[in-house]
Amino acid sequence: MKIKILGTRGEIDFSLPYHSKHSGLLIDKGLLFDMGEKEFLKHQPKYIFLTHLHPDHAFFIRNNEKLINLFSKKVPLIFAPEKDRVNSELINLIKPLQRIKFKNYQVFPIPTHHSKKVKSTAYLIQRGKKRILYTGDMIWIDKRYHSLLNNLDLVITEGSFIKKGGMIRKDSKTGKIYGHTGIPDLINLFKRFTKTIVLIHFGAWFYRDTNKAREKIKKLAKENNVNILVGYDGKELTI
Repeated sequence: MKIKILGTRGEIDFSLPYHSKHSGLLIDKGLLFDMGEKEFLKHQPKYIFLTHLHPDHAFFIRNNEKLINLFSKKVPLIFAPEKDRVNSELINLIKPLQRIKFKNYQVFPIPTHHSKKVKSTAYLIQRGKKRILYTGDMIWIDKRYHSLLNNLDLVITEGSFIKKGGMIRKDSKTGKIYGHTGIPDLINLFKRFTKTIVLIHFGAWFYRDTNKAREKIKKLAKENNVNILVGYDGKELTI
């Protein structure tokens, strides 16, 4: 699988060259995961999978933009864990563990905990024996799904917070937690399932001093005996 990271910026005001575009991941030119920028559609993906309907992962949410007007050619199949009111006729509701087959690819949605108001999902992408997990933003994946994560070649996950625990809040009425967990917590979860983690969707901590940020990531990689790569806009990987 050929992977191209299109965007690595979280929903923040900070921006740097190679870290200026919001979330997007392109696999073998045909599969797009998240579209935080309108320009990602120039790749003319055949399938689009959205982790959740926040504007840095689904640009059209910000201005209630109608997607149908943006496709000059065939409209791709768009999947998300819930529908957008403006684009409800275009978005296909995807259910947990529902298998989507495209040629020799299989994509499975795995529910995640992230937001108080919108549903979120990670995606397990398989081609032959190669397996990638793309999480989007998250706090946790329920243990009942952990058996699906064995023998991952790669995990691509978020880097909103470098501190352990990240920023997690609890709704006073429902008790539901929401927010982003920290990179140390994500490493602790995923190092059981893979030897390589790619971080994207960086928060403000990364932009203040990228050299120090990379040193912190390198230290965490060494402590946990796992390979951690810093993603950037345009970075390409092959597995």
